[in-house]
Amino acid sequence: MTTILQINSAARSQGAQSTLLADELTAKLQQANPGAKTVVRNLLADNLPHLDDATLGAFFTPAEQRTAVQAAVNTKSEALIAELQAADVVVIAAPMYNFGISSQLKTYFDWIARAGITFQYTANGPEGLVKGKKVFVVTARGGKYQGTPHDSQTPYLTSFLGFLGMTDVNFIYAEGLNMGPDVAGAALAAAREAIAAV
Repeated sequence: MTTILQINSAARSQGAQSTLLADELTAKLQQANPGAKTVVRNLLADNLPHLDDATLGAFFTPAEQRTAVQAAVNTKSEALIAELQAADVVVIAAPMYNFGISSQLKTYFDWIARAGITFQYTANGPEGLVKGKKVFVVTARGGKYQGTPHDSQTPYLTSFLGFLGMTDVNFIYAEGLNMGPDVAGAALAAAREAIAAV
């Protein structure tokens, strides 16, 4: 059975275009894979703590030496990783904020990037351990940045996901959403055409 993991990372709980489009894509993928299991990870609701001394201490303390609090931190991280590893298809709703990804998504990445668990260093360099997944990134943007130096999202996400072993990454863009109703309407139509073509 196919498992689809949808990761919502918008800072808005309602009405975020990246989330709405990701919902449409997930529905399309479910239609193409009858019986697929869908898991939705809402990073805004999760409110994962940013990396700090306590979190890093928990990650790097050997299991047998962890306090109860450190063990709980690792349990949460390992649950997020297991959820990702169990997915066949990953849909990431990634709005652009100030030319980058949301702090919610960056924090999620910090909680799943674990040496020896999701990647490892070898004599030939780093090796990603999260393999065999098809990834779709749905990004909503107020302006038009694709293919310009201001698009730091696309190379960053491609690089980070690839570092963890996810190299089949496909982007769906909705750009110009704050450039007036005509431009926004065309952008959403183009995104939906890309979703329909999946």
